[in-house]
Amino acid sequence: MSKDYFSHKAHIYEQDNNRVDNVGNIADAIRRQVALSDEMHLVDFGSGTGLLLERIAPNVRKITAVDISASMNQQLAEKQANLPCELEMIQANLEQTDIDGQFDGIISSMTMHHIQNIDAMFSKFERMVHPGGFIAIADLDKEDGSFHTDDTGVFHFGFEHEEIAAAARRAGFEQVQVINASVARKPYGDYPVFLLTGFRKS
Repeated sequence: MSKDYFSHKAHIYEQDNNRVDNVGNIADAIRRQVALSDEMHLVDFGSGTGLLLERIAPNVRKITAVDISASMNQQLAEKQANLPCELEMIQANLEQTDIDGQFDGIISSMTMHHIQNIDAMFSKFERMVHPGGFIAIADLDKEDGSFHTDDTGVFHFGFEHEEIAAAARRAGFEQVQVINASVARKPYGDYPVFLLTGFRKS
């Protein structure tokens, strides 16, 4: 398993109110763009401490949380009993590991810039969702590299909207849209955040 880059900050991750607000905005955008239902089983890719999934949990039946960080998963595990949907947790590097089953949708917040090959990841997403299933992927607009004070494990300084939309389309997703979803606020600047949605061909 790769080095846990979040081990030193998992326990304080949610003390950043700007981070919490950003994920709240992303969750609101997902609900506006995708029709969720209480029959759905979703994957949260890069689930971290569960900031996104706990906001989506009231709208779905089950969420499978996938994250590489043991320390972040531990923070999420402490929330499990209070979540209003079923939760499954998988510690894995989804770039290198396949998980069983197909899902109604994949949600993700601020994880894709940590993925080296986004074309390969979108292709994996396409295989993971049922026909008609959706992706709802939020991440940074293209930025100058200043968002992270430590770039370890960062492969992209955000994305141009059309660049990431094209990658989703190449993987076979249809009705791909990229909207402005939020702003990630840092002491040294504001960084726009998009939400990309798309659907696997039925």
